[in-house]
Amino acid sequence: MLAQQVCSLLGKGCGSSVGRVVRHSVTGVRNLANQPNPATQSEDEPAKYDSHEISRRDYRFIFPEFLPDPKPEWRNALAEKLVRQDMLNRRDQIEIPEFYVGSSLSVTVSDKNSPHPNKVSRFVGKCIDRGGTGLRAWFTLRNVIEGQGVEFMYQMYNPTILKIEVLRLMRSIDEDLYYLRDAPPEYSTVPFDLEAEILPEGAPVPIDDTVVALNPRPWNRNWDKHIGIVYKGYTISDMYPTPGKCRRMSRYMAENMAGWQMQTLKYDMMRDYRNTIPAEEQDAIWEEVADKLETRDSQMRKVAAKRAFIRPTKKL
Repeated sequence: MLAQQVCSLLGKGCGSSVGRVVRHSVTGVRNLANQPNPATQSEDEPAKYDSHEISRRDYRFIFPEFLPDPKPEWRNALAEKLVRQDMLNRRDQIEIPEFYVGSSLSVTVSDKNSPHPNKVSRFVGKCIDRGGTGLRAWFTLRNVIEGQGVEFMYQMYNPTILKIEVLRLMRSIDEDLYYLRDAPPEYSTVPFDLEAEILPEGAPVPIDDTVVALNPRPWNRNWDKHIGIVYKGYTISDMYPTPGKCRRMSRYMAENMAGWQMQTLKYDMMRDYRNTIPAEEQDAIWEEVADKLETRDSQMRKVAAKRAFIRPTKKL
């Protein structure tokens, strides 16, 4: 009976859903949440849609590193403006494409210790996490090579990075994929000879809803405390192998305990407010950098189209 109560608590989940991201040019992004509300608009008043403003409101999903850290003690308007200019200048030097957690990437960096004649090193892996703001933005790739898990953490605007290429654009249902460390290797393996898959214009970004079956204990983290609450992308075959595990989980999920509080985080509006940049500041930032981002995005798409074109061979 006790195990059933714990299972019912774990099965509730956080109730959040993954938004539908559409793969298209930056100038074509639309946020339906910013459109006029028919219930509050009079019949005689015509609908007003500012497509330019609406498209730029969704840049926070494609270029999240351009938004500063929301902590007030770390804010500095002049420093943030200079950092954004440095980020745009760096984007003029290399291609930094659109990608999400769950995408397969290829990163080429300059390495003086590389055996390659040009002193470059290339790594292919699945993006398991990304974060940071400004020039401190980072992302982590994971791959399994000869049965050994290998992870590289890259600073997105590091001058040693020569090329970032998206091989398979996907979006995970979880914010990070650290549980792949305790999963079978086939979920983290990405072939080094994987060809880049280019999605057609207007196609939605595929959502990777694969549910991973974790390996038996021991784990790097207590994943049984986060299943259905923080993460939805894995399952555990033997949740409570011993009665002691069941009792500890029951105490963890009891009222006012840590597990109970984790389930109530989605209702904490002040927490969301503190972790969010106001919409007015976001609009000012996108107004500052959007023109260069749109120009660079169109150039990158032309180059990608040329790479995807296969010249037909003449039959004799």
